[in-house]
Amino acid sequence: MSRRHLGTALAVLLATGLTTGIAGADPSPTRPVVVGEPRTDHGCARIEPTLPTYADWPRVRSRVHGDPADERRIAKIVGSLTLAEKVGHMTQPEIAAITPDEVRQYGIGSVLNGGGSWPDRDKHAAVRDWLSLADAYWDASKATRAKIPVLWGIDAVHGNNNVYGATVFPHNIGLGAAHDPCLVRDVSEATAEQIRATGQDWAFAPTLAVVRDDRWGRTYEGFSEDPRITRAYGYEAVRGLQGDGRRRVDVLATAKHFIGDGGTLGGKDQGVTPSSTAEMINLHGQGYYGALAAGAQTVMVSFNSWTNADLGIKEGKLHGSKLAVNDILKGKIGFDGLVVSDWNGIGQVPGCTNAGCPQAINAGIDVVMVPNDWKAFIANTVAQVESGQIPLSRIDDAVTRILRVKLRAGVLDGAKPSAREHAGSAKALEARRLAREAVRKSQVLVKNDNRVLPLKPRSKVLVVGKSADSLQNQTGGWTLSWQGTGNTNADFPNGTTILGGLREALGAQNVVFSETGDVDPAGFDAVIAVIGETPYAEGTGDLGRRSLEAAKLYPRDLAVLDKVRGRGAPVVTVYVSGRPLHVNKELNRSDAFVASWLPGTEGGGVADLLVRGRHTYPGFTGTLSYSWPRSACQTPLNPGQAGYDPLFKPGYGLRSWQTGRVGKLDETAPASCSGDGGGGTATEDLELFNRQDIAPYRGFIGSPDNWSGTEIGPDGEAAHSTITVRPADVNVQGDALRTTWTGTGQLYLQNPAGGNDLRGYLNADAALVFDVVVHRPPAARTVVSAHCVYPCSAEVDATTLFGGLPAGSKATVKIPVACFASRGLDLENVNTPFLVYTEGAFQASFANVRWVPKAARDPDARTCSELT
Repeated sequence: MSRRHLGTALAVLLATGLTTGIAGADPSPTRPVVVGEPRTDHGCARIEPTLPTYADWPRVRSRVHGDPADERRIAKIVGSLTLAEKVGHMTQPEIAAITPDEVRQYGIGSVLNGGGSWPDRDKHAAVRDWLSLADAYWDASKATRAKIPVLWGIDAVHGNNNVYGATVFPHNIGLGAAHDPCLVRDVSEATAEQIRATGQDWAFAPTLAVVRDDRWGRTYEGFSEDPRITRAYGYEAVRGLQGDGRRRVDVLATAKHFIGDGGTLGGKDQGVTPSSTAEMINLHGQGYYGALAAGAQTVMVSFNSWTNADLGIKEGKLHGSKLAVNDILKGKIGFDGLVVSDWNGIGQVPGCTNAGCPQAINAGIDVVMVPNDWKAFIANTVAQVESGQIPLSRIDDAVTRILRVKLRAGVLDGAKPSAREHAGSAKALEARRLAREAVRKSQVLVKNDNRVLPLKPRSKVLVVGKSADSLQNQTGGWTLSWQGTGNTNADFPNGTTILGGLREALGAQNVVFSETGDVDPAGFDAVIAVIGETPYAEGTGDLGRRSLEAAKLYPRDLAVLDKVRGRGAPVVTVYVSGRPLHVNKELNRSDAFVASWLPGTEGGGVADLLVRGRHTYPGFTGTLSYSWPRSACQTPLNPGQAGYDPLFKPGYGLRSWQTGRVGKLDETAPASCSGDGGGGTATEDLELFNRQDIAPYRGFIGSPDNWSGTEIGPDGEAAHSTITVRPADVNVQGDALRTTWTGTGQLYLQNPAGGNDLRGYLNADAALVFDVVVHRPPAARTVVSAHCVYPCSAEVDATTLFGGLPAGSKATVKIPVACFASRGLDLENVNTPFLVYTEGAFQASFANVRWVPKAARDPDARTCSELT
């Protein structure tokens, strides 16, 4: 395998101050540049010292070639289909929302399972259960008039991570630290075998985001902030999934999310990317040039918008952008595969719903991921074609592309899933040796005072920290469940925790574990603290306006370090995280510090590096592929930007024999990176609930069963006899609290630690803003209130408000903070900034709850007089 590292080339690159890692202009800006397969090292794509600057979108020459005979055959099939059959083929429902018989009845072209969706809703579904459902869908599709087999797509983003018992590899950020394109190819190849074992055809991977702001909750899905790495890795990730065939491919890869998903303002998931066209071409486009050159057959459109008023860019949501999808991707770049939307992505296009969007289809989307509203989507789309809103030629083009991909993937003429190579193979589901190698190569040693590491083979160690014995924390988001939450070690029967790896390496008798650090370190050779982030995925993982300071996000981690430091044994910190964080306090309390990222199920790979003489591996070789912040508010942080001054630059990483010169770091950090209101004037949103509780606020329900409150669990559920809560979709998947009242009860978001000074929001003409879908209007008095530590509170009457909203449709409600202030709310001590109380039947889904400065001035804001 290639062990190429950035080394001198990256140092030179950073010294130039380039923001994109590119140099030199294309010498022929008036002629299309053609990008083909990359140069190689050891048979794998080379991470180039520099990339050329393109004046326009280059044309990409795919290694997978078309065939005239194939095209004639496809055209004949398309000509034989009815309009309803064509639209059915463009429709992609979720497995929980469609039966095999409905696949037959509606002629469905593909299905998907989202994160946390399994056959029969069984988290522990066996390989045979997945395979049986795959066969059932395939048999149903072959029983249609057209007899065209169905595709099944799955979010296999670090192994086949939805499947019980599958080996889970490090997330992409860890692979990026390995600087080894060959390793990426091998991991993707093993993932393809895992997918074949359970009967799917299509992986929604790789993510090719070039991340600009580490507050983004999907940072760990990006290989690097350096487009040179992303381009080489994109090529090898696709090659690993799809194989080396030039006319036929193996498991379908998906280049995602087109385009600029990693460049949103503030790292806001699904937000606005303000990039110039040149930056889109030369920064965010690089991964696609690699992936499409490798023959990627599918591309997924991104949720983000592309807008920059100063530059005259007004594309808005990319799901509706003809410029991005049709003119750039299919036209200039020359992509001839299929374009798939993201989960209900069409519903975010202005004027559209989840069940219909002519603009998105006309923009060039071929397969529409419409998880639940698929029947309405089919009916609406057929009607839109018949009315002329969507040209039939666009439908024919979409179906042509779908069939082309099915033919190239061997699905059109292939056997049912259970008859394919690796089908049902438990051996194919496991790739532990490769995963362990990937873990070893991804670890980055950033501090090693007095050469604490590696430890002697029979060292006696005290292991502390919440992540030492937690496979949930090791594997992170997109693992068994969507957010990676709700898992226990028992959910990973073939996994090894970092604690388990240390017991294997040192002998169980030499390892003492105390999660909270309540054991005296005296007498131990070292303390190993395994701490860091807890699982999250898209949206939920966004830090928003919060600081990057780890000690503020996870204060108990610092408390554990404080218990064990300076007590006779050196402290080695293994930091498990999905992004670089401000960890100056943690570094100061550690003699050695390892950035472990999200290593997956093979925790033994971490132990291999901590202990001297493990195997024959040369010790730490990983280096950063992201800039590491020096201060708590230092984001965005990328080479070339003004004032770029990271604590550690990309390419930094110590070898096992090095000590580094980290020294004593500044621990000062502001209370907030944007101000939290106080007595001044608030300028930033105060987020309370955005797909999950936003610290310090937590969700509760209260009722006569328990007015003290029952906290809503991490699964988004809670229940009393008169009020229940469960997750629901309002804007995106699982972003809302669907609350059902049958009698008296309340839903609220509260800071259990006490009140906060929110006077600045009153000074800023703020409003309490939330998105809501009313499923059943209130049958009794209903109020929205805010509390200033019970019994201090203020409320507005919302019975008419909720009763007047259109049932079943999303609405955004804006209630001026001044309405609460005028009714006695003490803004200097608010502990419950959102509460909905009713005394009878009512059902609604609440999402994206926040206090927004200046929103009280909006034309659609409610007036205090109408809330009485």
